[in-house]
Amino acid sequence: MPCSVIVGAFWGDEGKGKIISYLALKDNLDFCVRTGSVNAAHTVWYEGKKYALHMVPAAFINPKTRLLIAAGANVDVKTFFNEVELTQVDPKRIGIDLNASIIEQKHGEQDKASSVNKGIGTTGRGVGPAIEERVRRTAKLAKDIPELKSYLADQVMEVNDGLDAGKSVLLEGTQGFMLSLFLGGGYPYVTSRDTGASAIASEAGVGPTRVDDVIIVYKSFMTRVGAGPLPGEITKEEALKRGWFEVAAGTGRDRRSAPFDFDLAKKTAKINGATQGAMTKLDCIYPTCKSARKFSDLPKEAKEFIKEVETRTGVPIVFIGTGPDALDLIDRRA
Repeated sequence: MPCSVIVGAFWGDEGKGKIISYLALKDNLDFCVRTGSVNAAHTVWYEGKKYALHMVPAAFINPKTRLLIAAGANVDVKTFFNEVELTQVDPKRIGIDLNASIIEQKHGEQDKASSVNKGIGTTGRGVGPAIEERVRRTAKLAKDIPELKSYLADQVMEVNDGLDAGKSVLLEGTQGFMLSLFLGGGYPYVTSRDTGASAIASEAGVGPTRVDDVIIVYKSFMTRVGAGPLPGEITKEEALKRGWFEVAAGTGRDRRSAPFDFDLAKKTAKINGATQGAMTKLDCIYPTCKSARKFSDLPKEAKEFIKEVETRTGVPIVFIGTGPDALDLIDRRA
């Protein structure tokens, strides 16, 4: 910090919400800016309660953090208000950039009716059709919605002014890099936008020279929802046996599973310019790691796994998740 980007390494579900919520508390973040849209859910566990958030930034658990939704984001108004109520966020500390675009009911209907999207595996939340309208310059913006008037903000200038003042800013990327419309490589089984670190900064109006760190988030095994390639994929039965089976927080669909891919991890770190790495769910492959708070407390094989990731990606793994709660984490920063 003061300006860091959080980017997912694979197809989403890496545990970005956990890392963001930890940093919100540990580093006492001044700003957290969520990019993307409602087709991604960030899971936050804190004080025994689980939150699956599609709109509100995962840093909400720190009551001092200013929460913002980016100018390049797509806002589902109903979901936004539901999550403000769910999280009990003070309305005065959360804002939506006045130029963020709006997802309307018709967009969800169009998304679900699309024969193309049925084959790809869309979430059906209307993000793609909403982006189409924005490209055609016919979309409604946040400033056009009367109910949002008290939440409107100039997110871009607020954050850049904050950086000028030495404030800490975290840019919350959504979905995973391998779902990038342009860079993921699995077209057409991708999302409707770029999900890389540079695009995350662009959606928030933060220039590349203002970013200090890119934190790439890995999970100890890989998962993806919907159709498309997944190298090394195992069966659901095998995933259950290994304790890797998961259900998507955003859609409730089964996640497909595969072992960690070191070559893919290196590729995504390189393209995103990662300076730091996070590894979540280490306890899923090494159960004796659960709730560990020190690297020295990890078993030998877990330490060797982390060291191999660092060696093969060239990125230091500074955060290691060892359980679901925001504070179940090893922080290796000096």
